[in-house]
Amino acid sequence: MPLSSSLYATLLTDIAADGALAALPHNSDSADAIATAYRVVASPDFWVWRTSITLKEIYETTTDDGTSWSSTIYIARSQAERDAWHDVFVVMGTINASLLNARQGIADIFSGAGGLAQRTHLLTIGRRRATRVEKLLATGTGSTASPATMRFEGALDINDVLHAWGQ
Repeated sequence: MPLSSSLYATLLTDIAADGALAALPHNSDSADAIATAYRVVASPDFWVWRTSITLKEIYETTTDDGTSWSSTIYIARSQAERDAWHDVFVVMGTINASLLNARQGIADIFSGAGGLAQRTHLLTIGRRRATRVEKLLATGTGSTASPATMRFEGALDINDVLHAWGQ
């Protein structure tokens, strides 16, 4: 997603606040160095909701937290819940965990104590660590329990920095 004027302003303010980056001359080499600095994973970790999760990832991934998809739990859901999973998620092919209604759908389909492990897996796989620029431009706490929502997703490039500088 492209940066808006207000996000460019936020980026420019952040560059200016970083002494090492602010001291760089305004040229393409420096813009490339700054873009590279903003593409690294944020430290400390800052968690954001993923905007595209495939069913293959859901079914085949064991997360760093040790969660995994359980066909047994899925099969134990009511027919209506399994139909909802199929209609809402399988038909679309991906899940956008950044959308509150998608997370609510997960909670509704895998409701109750019997669905806890499945909900936990889906919400765990639905988050990732943000890059420095994604953290800067995100809204929310950024914790594992409450990931932030991104207003910009992807890699900052040289043109973004040049644009922020007004060049």
